[in-house]
Amino acid sequence: MNSSKNEIPILLGSLLITGGVLAGGYWWFSNQNKPSNGSSPSPSVSSTDNQGSPGTLSAGDKNIGGAEGQSSNEFLQAKNAGIAALGNKNYAQATAEFEKALKVTPNAPETHIYANNAKIGDGKALTIGVAVPMKSDTPGALEMLRGVAQAQTEINKTGGINGTPLKVMIADDADEAKTAGNVAESFGKDDKILGVVGHFSSDSSISAAEVYKKSQLVNISPISSSVKLSGFSKYAFRTIPSDAVAAKALSDYALNVIKRKKAIVFFNGDSGYSKSLKSEFVTDMGLGGGTVVQEVDMNAADFNASTALTQANTLGADVIMLAANTGTLPKAMQVADINNKKLPLLGGDDVYSPKTLELGKAKVEGLVVAVPWHIDGDPKAVFATSSRQFWKAEVNWRTALSYDAVQALAAALKTNPTRAGVQIALSNPTFQTTGSSGNVKFQPSGDRNANIQLVKVVPGNKSKLGFDFVPVKK
Repeated sequence: MNSSKNEIPILLGSLLITGGVLAGGYWWFSNQNKPSNGSSPSPSVSSTDNQGSPGTLSAGDKNIGGAEGQSSNEFLQAKNAGIAALGNKNYAQATAEFEKALKVTPNAPETHIYANNAKIGDGKALTIGVAVPMKSDTPGALEMLRGVAQAQTEINKTGGINGTPLKVMIADDADEAKTAGNVAESFGKDDKILGVVGHFSSDSSISAAEVYKKSQLVNISPISSSVKLSGFSKYAFRTIPSDAVAAKALSDYALNVIKRKKAIVFFNGDSGYSKSLKSEFVTDMGLGGGTVVQEVDMNAADFNASTALTQANTLGADVIMLAANTGTLPKAMQVADINNKKLPLLGGDDVYSPKTLELGKAKVEGLVVAVPWHIDGDPKAVFATSSRQFWKAEVNWRTALSYDAVQALAAALKTNPTRAGVQIALSNPTFQTTGSSGNVKFQPSGDRNANIQLVKVVPGNKSKLGFDFVPVKK
């Protein structure tokens, strides 16, 4: 994935208060509930109380996520009181305060994790870490943490791992390579941590994987899809298929479903994820009998969407591939606007965003995007039901694949609760465990053995933006 995933600068709480149309779409993707009292925090209550800076590790004694996208005074007071109590090892009070906060805002995953940790207290536990870009990309971080929190809650409510509860340590890696490496070093030095869920972008994951290799600590990324991570280290795994799988699904759709053979690809030359997806798509189009007639770097100083499309028309392009990362998504929507539905649009999973629906509107109708999971892909799946019940909302693929990463670590810990044991278990060709949709199992490269779901933008009201992403019928 790219270095700044799913970035949406306006917090959900204020959106809900204003009642703007975008609030519904943002809530649908980010799944953050409205505070029950709808109030704003007073100056005396700060979301920065007990605040952890990027790189800080916290099991509940530091406020990594601040307000978690909320603006309720009551929520913040209870959460900060719980953090203070946990820091003083007053676990009963901490549990009570966190649960009080969750009654106000049940969709706050960091608080769920801290409540679970407070219930464990000083008791025996098996500990894993999770690295998220909490302050640089709050919505994306919360999506990951929802998967982690739900898995931890389910595991502990059903007796833990061989009778031992699961504790989770959170760190903000700022989705920046150097900080991610520092977080990985901190996790590696803590002997209690037996595995890590993360990191977010491919660039951050690659930086961290170098460090985990030295400390012999397994990390499972739910988000990073760059092909550079395939076979990178025997300690690097991921629950998202690589860009090679997504690119193949998109090229097959172009060549065999809509019968288009000449593509123009828009990408970000400064994003490892974007370059990876672009390169794989170029290769697959060629292998399938098609071609990419033009590659356009949207991050180049001289980028001009209109000029690029004029040149593409001259070259006979008949399909547009948007290998955009979050940072270049507005430029990708410029392309869609100027294209005005003349050529069909394809996109990578970063294009699966409320910004696409908000900025693109009718101009992106028919856009087909490759994502690793969609809640309506298999409506009868257990996780589709359980996640709706747990969060009182629909979750997206980042939550589902983070849930799968925790379940994989838990299954490995059940076999042998040591760092070496986790690596051996996950590397075993017979390893598998139940995930959000089907089994979680890994290839020798550390990649997940799974398929991609294609979704299409169609008119609809689910997002509250006039258009929705729905699964493409096979």
